[in-house]
Amino acid sequence: MSEQQRPSSVRPTLPLPLPSRRSTSSAAGLFAALLAAPLLGCGSSSDSLPPPPPPPPPAVAGACQQLTDGGGVDVGSGLPGDPSLPEPSSGYRSGMKPVTAQSYMVVTANPLASKAGCDVLRAGGSAVDAAVAVQMVLGLVEPQSSGLGGGAFVLHYDAASGQVRAYDGRETAPAAATENYLRWVSDADQTAPLPNARASGRSIGTPGTVRVLDLAHRAHGRQSWSSLMSPAIGLADGGFRISGRMADAIEGARTQLLRDPDAVAYFLQADGSARPLGSTITNPDYAATLRAIATAGADAFYTGEIAQAIVDKIAVDSGGPEGAVVPITPGLTTLDDLASYQAVVREPVCTDYRSYRICGMPPPSSGGIAVSQALGILGHFELAAHGPTAVDADGGKPSVMGVHLISEAERLAYADRNLYVADTDFVPLPGGSTAALLDPAYLASRAGLINVGASMGVAQAGVFENAARLAPHAGEGRGTSHVSIIDAQGNAVSMTTTIEAGMGSYHFTRGFLLNNELTDFASVPEANDLPVANRVQALKRPRSSMAPTLVFHRKADGTNGELALVTGSPGGATIIQFVIKTVVGVLDWGLDAQQATSLVNFGSANTATTGIDGENPHIDATSNGDNDPLVTGLRALGHTVTVSAQTSGTSTIVRRSGAAGSELVGGADPRREGVALGGS
Repeated sequence: MSEQQRPSSVRPTLPLPLPSRRSTSSAAGLFAALLAAPLLGCGSSSDSLPPPPPPPPPAVAGACQQLTDGGGVDVGSGLPGDPSLPEPSSGYRSGMKPVTAQSYMVVTANPLASKAGCDVLRAGGSAVDAAVAVQMVLGLVEPQSSGLGGGAFVLHYDAASGQVRAYDGRETAPAAATENYLRWVSDADQTAPLPNARASGRSIGTPGTVRVLDLAHRAHGRQSWSSLMSPAIGLADGGFRISGRMADAIEGARTQLLRDPDAVAYFLQADGSARPLGSTITNPDYAATLRAIATAGADAFYTGEIAQAIVDKIAVDSGGPEGAVVPITPGLTTLDDLASYQAVVREPVCTDYRSYRICGMPPPSSGGIAVSQALGILGHFELAAHGPTAVDADGGKPSVMGVHLISEAERLAYADRNLYVADTDFVPLPGGSTAALLDPAYLASRAGLINVGASMGVAQAGVFENAARLAPHAGEGRGTSHVSIIDAQGNAVSMTTTIEAGMGSYHFTRGFLLNNELTDFASVPEANDLPVANRVQALKRPRSSMAPTLVFHRKADGTNGELALVTGSPGGATIIQFVIKTVVGVLDWGLDAQQATSLVNFGSANTATTGIDGENPHIDATSNGDNDPLVTGLRALGHTVTVSAQTSGTSTIVRRSGAAGSELVGGADPRREGVALGGS
């Protein structure tokens, strides 16, 4: 079952425990008492509504435990209330509570990954240290979404210097790639790759995750690189229980995985069926890969035996069970492609929004530009007057006008994204930088195109003097995860990490899946005799919508002040919408971190369709939403509305002032399995 096809039933706040197993970590110490409930989330400078009703009392993070009705329980202990006990993937966990901590916090899409990161922070590690440990665990327990065979964007805030840096670990096309690399086998053989572009070797980009984490760790790490592999090595050797989302992903990809004997051996049972929910699985090959990286650093991944295994897997030309072997078009990646891969430090995209500064990723991500454009447009409207009603733990009911204004701003931002944004090492932006697309006067003119009484349907891209004439491209996959971290020194990481679509390219080697990231490129290099900015080119990085985001209070001189918010999400091209909703939820509507994360997902990627998240209990998705006033109100404004599930995986941390001083409030997306953990 795909991420978008999960049933929209509601599951309880606490997992339904499977039969207990022997504890693998101490469950000592129940909480003595709960701390006082936190204040409501940050309000914007334009707040004009009374604050929403207070949320349910928050969970209080302590000793990296998850709160239960009886106290705290260690994540991974196997005791009742342990959120890592697998349960069916059921769509939406209604009523989740925010988690508070005084000093440090980590939010991920998997409890075991959150625990690994929190333990690093508790031991004095930096936000980057925690991110490294988290990624190594995610690649094991959530392999369908991210891992060593993929790429990542890491946005880092250094509290001591106030500096924000963007670390680009996006995959690259091989040196032998042509503009038709995904379109056909060769210029001489103009047939499509087999069995299709995604499942062929042509979709696999040179992985960047290990190199970018190494680069960030060299600059900001405090704990040894090798020690950060230990949590994942322990789980890979000792085993972990397959979660609902992983079980669904294996079952949904079973037929595709049959082409790769290494994937069959790991993900399937002897009879060819998918390994089931709750079954224990070990991954000694992954442990061996991590031991090599721990000993020899990132170079162990990009040279030698591991690199050779990656190249060999990309070059396979057939696969499948005996009697059903099918041809597979090989990719053209070489050992030199891996050995020469470099992660890049880039300047972040930072812009003003009301009394805040928003910082995001620059190209090859379109996320930072699109989020900043949409917010820059929305700054011309009083969004605080159009916040959700009936606010509860699930974020409340969005208003028709709030959704209308945000969706229209997104249409305008996506129009520019689809036409102009690509890897700027190959295709320049209008004017040669982000300045033209983010110019306040330009965004004001774009805001003037919004009609409060009717949807524009499909927006047109802006026109810039001397800009190259290009054709648009909109596509992107969804196999991604997001991590938000703040350490005890106030440093922060917002990291979005991916293998592109769920289960990537279905190619598996050395304990991990390889990405299908190159299918984020346009497979056809031109349209209407115009080049596509995001076409394939040798060594180019495909455009992404990943939008790791940091928000700061703005100082009087216009520079970044105190950190206010860390967020981001998976979701392919809809990542931009999920992030905008969360940022507006906190800054304009006064929601806490959990409410803003849980809030109904909505928005538009510049089609006539506006999506409304039918999983949220505030939406009546029956009869295609015909009985829901938000849906009918939008349709009255000319929106074509769908109410299918929108499976985000937003991880959010808000820093705010409370009775005991500054505190951290975390929210994990109820549409996935994650938790927020932290401590004092």
